[in-house]
Amino acid sequence: MARHKSNSRITPKGTVRTTDGVSRDAPQVDGPSPTWVAAVMFGLMGIGVVMILVNYTVSILGMPSNWYLLSGLGLILAGIIAATQYR
Repeated sequence: MARHKSNSRITPKGTVRTTDGVSRDAPQVDGPSPTWVAAVMFGLMGIGVVMILVNYTVSILGMPSNWYLLSGLGLILAGIIAATQYR
């Protein structure tokens, strides 16, 4: 059995020993999300909710329109998609 110096590595740097004894590359971990991801997420959801509320409450627009409702739901969905990118 070969002896190694106490300060030298047996496995290359950046690998992880697994339970089966095989060294594999360590997984890369992404850092935290930039601030703009949270701002876009909450902004899209907020604009969508406001669009839906304005559609049904403000009489200036006339009768409620399905296009405003669908647009608001689309913005909320875009905010949810942005939320999946948040770390």
